Amino acid sequence: QVQLVESGGGLVQAGGSLRLSCAASGSIFSIGAMGWYRQAPGKQRELVARITSGGSTNYADHEKGRFTISRDNAKNTMYLQMNRLKPEDSAVYYCYAFIAWADRWGQGTQVTVSS
Repeated sequence: QVQLVESGGGLVQAGGSLRLSCAASGSIFSIGAMGWYRQAPGKQRELVARITSGGSTNYADHEKGRFTISRDNAKNTMYLQMNRLKPEDSAVYYCYAFIAWADRWGQGTQVTVSS
């Protein structure tokens, strides 16, 4: 009943930018922590960035200051601004949220960065 839907992925050249969005809908009582994870073929899913309900953030080292996570609680939406993208950023990006006392995951959106 609770759904997370990612959008904003696509194909971009190295050095370009993308803005990912994650919209939550359904039986939402409260949204706790949210985050972005990514998974490349043959690799484990890894944390990209995390944000608490109060807006505190943390980032993985591989971002090197290029990414910014944010959320709009009034719209039940989270964002990931990605700048100066590199080919190694290519992966399926997944939205995570703790909603209604459970971990929730989106279906993912593909990000491909060409060299």
